[in-house]
Amino acid sequence: MAPTYDVIVLGLGGMGSAAAHHLAARGARVLGLEKYGPVHHRGSSHGGSRITRQSYFEDPAYVPLLLRAYELYDKLERDTGRSIATLCGGVMIGRPDSRTVRGSLASARQWDLPHEMLDAREIRRRFPTLTPADDEVALHEARAGLVRPENTVAAHVQLAVKGGADLHFEEPATRWEELPGGTGVRVHTHENTYTAGQLVICPGAWAPRLLTDLGVPVSIERHVMFWFAPDGGTTPYLADRHPIYIWEDDRGVQIYGFPALDGPRGGAKVAFFRKGTACTPDTIDRTVHDHEVRAMADQLAPRLPTLPGRFLKAATCMYANTPDEHFVITRHPAHPDTTTVACGFSGHGFKFVPVVGEILADLALTGTTAHPIDLFDPRRPAAAAVRGEQP
Repeated sequence: MAPTYDVIVLGLGGMGSAAAHHLAARGARVLGLEKYGPVHHRGSSHGGSRITRQSYFEDPAYVPLLLRAYELYDKLERDTGRSIATLCGGVMIGRPDSRTVRGSLASARQWDLPHEMLDAREIRRRFPTLTPADDEVALHEARAGLVRPENTVAAHVQLAVKGGADLHFEEPATRWEELPGGTGVRVHTHENTYTAGQLVICPGAWAPRLLTDLGVPVSIERHVMFWFAPDGGTTPYLADRHPIYIWEDDRGVQIYGFPALDGPRGGAKVAFFRKGTACTPDTIDRTVHDHEVRAMADQLAPRLPTLPGRFLKAATCMYANTPDEHFVITRHPAHPDTTTVACGFSGHGFKFVPVVGEILADLALTGTTAHPIDLFDPRRPAAAAVRGEQP
């Protein structure tokens, strides 16, 4: 007879591993189920680095969660001794009316975040690796930087196990159901059947398969991360000289990039933001093609004088997108007594991992959270419009 748990967590990537840690830290009996091994590269929590920033162009409503995430990343490093966050500073570059610049400035002003506005000449002076056009500007945020996704997941797994969580890797859930009367849940795998009072589902790119009745469509996109060796070497790209950046051109195309993190041969990582192709976890093309490398190189050449340099490698990952690009974090509308879901992070979720874990623990154990998550309700007006409902 399989044991009964307080909470079962489905998916132990970024969000699920954080949820397992926060639940176990509060004394809950936790079972975590994961399709692959720990810290795998088959979903969305890999690639060596993810940008973190507080002047958030997507919506000022995210800023309080970012402030808490920064606190929790600091604690995660202290508690595990792992290197996770590097606050090297960041620039959000584009024309003054671009979404990247205009939205970042709106969040910085609303929340009184430290920032500077730089014209093109000042960008080039401070950061010789960057060559903006004369009519481009940047919001500079000293507290921006990057987090390491693999180290983050490993740290949360480490702390979850230390807190008593029972984590089963390479044991995916095949189906789940609510028990009669909303008294709990039953989760099936090929190995066993488990019961618990509560269920937390963090499915990543598997959301369309596991959450068919959520009420918000989630579409999956294939994206590519690239690493190039800059002409002249990586020294000008070290984290004490070169910032993270998000750069929007006059067509609205965004690229983003990082300092050189992994030694002289590691290169500098760059990628397009929101220029993916539809896929599923089963059909994703893991091969990166020559035309994709050329497209990235063409976007870099006029903006970073020593990139693209020499192509080193590339890797694929998946975005799980909602129509309005905002997250879904909620009690399941069809199973509000037993089930909490977190999905649809739309390519900008990893920086929130530790605070999402905290929110999911709140919702699973108390049914509510003090964190501001109204924007992530599947009944929000934008989601209702997609379903053809009147908001």
